Amino acid sequence: MRKYTLIKDGIIINQGQKYRGSVLIKGEKIEQIYKEEVPQNIINQSKIIRAEGKLVLPGIIDVHVHFREPGLTHKANIFTESRAAVAGGISSFMEMPNTIPTTTTIDLLEQKFLLASKQSLSNYSFYLGATNNNIDEIINVNPKNVCGIKIFMGSSTGNMVVDNDKLEQIFSKSPMLIATHCEDNDIIEQNVIKYKKIFGKNIPINYHTKIRGEKACFKSTSLAISLAKKYNARLHVLHISTGKELELFNNNIPSKDKLITTEACIHHLWFNDDDYGKFGNKIRWNPSVKTKKDNAALLNGLKNNKVDIISTDHAPHTISEKQGSYFNSMSGGPMVQHSLQAMLEFYFQGKLPIETIVEKMCHTPADIFNVDKRGYLKKGYYADIIIVDPNKKTKVTKDNILYKCKWSTFEGYTFNSTVSHTLINGYLVYENGQFNDNILGKRLLFNR
Repeated sequence: MRKYTLIKDGIIINQGQKYRGSVLIKGEKIEQIYKEEVPQNIINQSKIIRAEGKLVLPGIIDVHVHFREPGLTHKANIFTESRAAVAGGISSFMEMPNTIPTTTTIDLLEQKFLLASKQSLSNYSFYLGATNNNIDEIINVNPKNVCGIKIFMGSSTGNMVVDNDKLEQIFSKSPMLIATHCEDNDIIEQNVIKYKKIFGKNIPINYHTKIRGEKACFKSTSLAISLAKKYNARLHVLHISTGKELELFNNNIPSKDKLITTEACIHHLWFNDDDYGKFGNKIRWNPSVKTKKDNAALLNGLKNNKVDIISTDHAPHTISEKQGSYFNSMSGGPMVQHSLQAMLEFYFQGKLPIETIVEKMCHTPADIFNVDKRGYLKKGYYADIIIVDPNKKTKVTKDNILYKCKWSTFEGYTFNSTVSHTLINGYLVYENGQFNDNILGKRLLFNR
């Protein structure tokens, strides 16, 4: 029985640095990081994972996923989606409350944690959903073991939209981070009426960008920020989709010190309204994908720190649920399995430093959600570690898609990298396409 696990001679990317080194793991935690040669006596006591020529990164923390359990397990479940997440290098996820039943009480929240404890390969947390009448539940949630409160300020699954007159109460009394979906319903409904007059029920899918456009996002995000400032609340704006919204955020202090933060999702960086002709309903999301100009603005926002983190909004539907006319198809799509590879394409294209990708997918999510001992390669931190081969291409095919829904917008695309290993809490859970399904993740804890 070896005393240690040693990830040897990789290219470590951590805290803005890139260097050749090795990571020593003892039990669940990182024991040491070596920039020099590893002592021979340590090598002799270690199980070796060779990482020559490969990238060694902290595990990704995805703060925005929908794994569909309970109640919607024909689309996905915690086991299948956490498995796909692990294959993509995501070691921890935070999941949304619009399941069936909606997660709007502490009892229902704890039932989700129990489900995850029995089947999630990655570490996990769950949001408590806000409604018009559950302020007592919000006040009594424990900030140390729950990631946040989720408010839908626009149309959602499960009738969870919170009316404007109830928002002040939640912003003034929430004991913890508030995460908001920001789209203005009145503007959206006016646009629906407008385009129904033109097209009837058969609105072309490319008009989704116009129906859920810049004005609807900007107005709702402005409201959320004004409430956060009024009550000194900790606000995180989910899936920002427009360059104009970036006017509302600042970059004059580090992300970890901000009271108001935001995220960009992979699809809002990657796709735009020019892509509807190729992908149709498959790239229908709420908020909608916008324009090439917005793609560029969001990418620049990551570089100048107006955008704090990268997440996925992984939200699978069956392929039949994505098909049909405008009013019969669902918004959302799967993303966790390929999120890191997609972001690394921006690095290979010279559009984004790899250190920034690690910062926005690993470090900053841990910082702004106050995740305990994760998100970095540091002595004493949990050994959530991923190894990426930057020289091995991966073509996405139906056969290697791991989601329960069995489709991806990236099907047919060849990425320039491959996630080869994922370690969670010191255990090798994924290696070159093979899983250890007997190793389960832990409930995330928060330093609040």
